[in-house]
Amino acid sequence: MRDIMGLMKQAQAMQQKLQDAQAELENVEVEGTAGGGAVVVKVTAKGTLRAINIDPSLMNADEKEILEDLIVAAMSDAKGKADRATEERMAALTKGLPLPPGLKLF
Repeated sequence: MRDIMGLMKQAQAMQQKLQDAQAELENVEVEGTAGGGAVVVKVTAKGTLRAINIDPSLMNADEKEILEDLIVAAMSDAKGKADRATEERMAALTKGLPLPPGLKLF
């Protein structure tokens, strides 16, 4: 019985750590860039868009499609960085736990 109680306490502690990590990830910002820095986006590790910075040289009606593509590319770059930041924090939290490979907690 003591083992079960100990496991339940560990599970509750882990649940609290995961909730804290989720809240923290909303404050972690990453930047995604495209076009050699012509378009820069800032997003949280949870994926919330915070800012877009567009080089004024791209403000040309003839280059509308290029600008749109660069924004999409910058968002994709930021998403990859946000995913890596999340994975790093989760790996630190779950280090040493006997979790099955590939288990996603977020």
